[in-house]
Amino acid sequence: MLKRCDQNIKDALELAEKMVQLAEKGDADREDVSCGVLYGIILDSAYKIKQLAEKEKEEHIKKGWWKSA
Repeated sequence: MLKRCDQNIKDALELAEKMVQLAEKGDADREDVSCGVLYGIILDSAYKIKQLAEKEKEEHIKKGWWKSA
């Protein structure tokens, strides 16, 4: 079982993946430019969240805190 702090990082990674999926679906279904801006921001934010969460995960692994379930 993951520690709560590790579970939160895992949840952030899952959230980022859902955001990527939403942005891709939304962009494919959009009917105007302003929606494209919205989905672009969601996609950019998802990649930033993923990058930060992956960095935190690596730090926890290095410290020996991350225990896979």
